[in-house]
Amino acid sequence: MILMRARTTVRLPETLMREVKRLAVESDRTITEVIEEALRDLLTRRHAEPDHRRVRLPTDGSGGMRPGVDLADRATLLDIMDSDGDSA
Repeated sequence: MILMRARTTVRLPETLMREVKRLAVESDRTITEVIEEALRDLLTRRHAEPDHRRVRLPTDGSGGMRPGVDLADRATLLDIMDSDGDSA
């Protein structure tokens, strides 16, 4: 199997590049191998993380909670939600 490789230029801070070179020497690998492993690790972690995008929840347009609603009172909230369904 032939593995195609892209050639590119990446600008890195000098301090980071020194660390990459040091790691390459210490691990008996090329700079390319070190950078490739780091990128693969980053992409693998990113795909494994849950998606934390903002979700827009539908509202009735009033701009807030109904007066007298206590979010800590689950039983009352369930009653309110059940009664809203009855009037629809």
